Amino acid sequence: MQTIITASETSQISTRDRGLNYGDGFFTTAIVTHGQVEHWDYHKARLIECAQRLGFPALAFTPLETHISQQIASKVKAVLKIVITRGEGGRGYAPPSECNLTIIMSVLPYPKDYHTLTDTGVSLAISPIKLAIQPHLAGLKTLNRLEQVLIKNALQTQQSDDALVLDYNNNVIETSAANIFAIKNQKIFSPMLDECGIKGVFLQSLCDKLAIEFKRVSLSDLTQADAVFICNSLMKIVPVNRIGEHRFDHAHSQLLLKELLAKEA
Repeated sequence: MQTIITASETSQISTRDRGLNYGDGFFTTAIVTHGQVEHWDYHKARLIECAQRLGFPALAFTPLETHISQQIASKVKAVLKIVITRGEGGRGYAPPSECNLTIIMSVLPYPKDYHTLTDTGVSLAISPIKLAIQPHLAGLKTLNRLEQVLIKNALQTQQSDDALVLDYNNNVIETSAANIFAIKNQKIFSPMLDECGIKGVFLQSLCDKLAIEFKRVSLSDLTQADAVFICNSLMKIVPVNRIGEHRFDHAHSQLLLKELLAKEA
């Protein structure tokens, strides 16, 4: 069973909900354009994978998709967030034998500053917070986001747009809220996410258009690249102008990406 809640100022959730108490759940965030969810098939696949790997019952998509359509029909540009928890029940950490999932759906304004990011680019500081390695959760967008909270808190003193995040083996993983990829000698590479990090929907959609090599990436691999980009479902592809003190030519980065996209089209 599942219960769908549309988020509002009067919405209520049980104090016994496992998402609230244990972070026992997952979510996805998508962009809505003219009443349609962009890359919905990828977001749906993400929700299915999260449910399967975390031992949730299968999601009933027909009522969920009907509810989404009703809520976004009039939206020209908006953000859709879907949070799914295991609901109430269970003794302590142990999940209940039968779940009534809680699905919280929010339709939010599209961030105004995202419209200009492609033209302005972003600067990245190196985060002092490193990601723990946990292969069982690697790639999933779970509700356990305390690492990202710490990263964002540290970023307030770093004077950059976002933070580049490493794991405890000093491999580059992602930024605080986006995946990262780079171009070197007309080839694209991106960090492997088999031990930690999130497999972003937009990055996965790019794999249908571009030949991307996933591998272990060091900080020097990025600073020696010809161009570096970050991406997620809301901002799409944004050039990186600076990592620490190392700078990239913004116009050159955009040109390299445009040429590769044209080549693979």
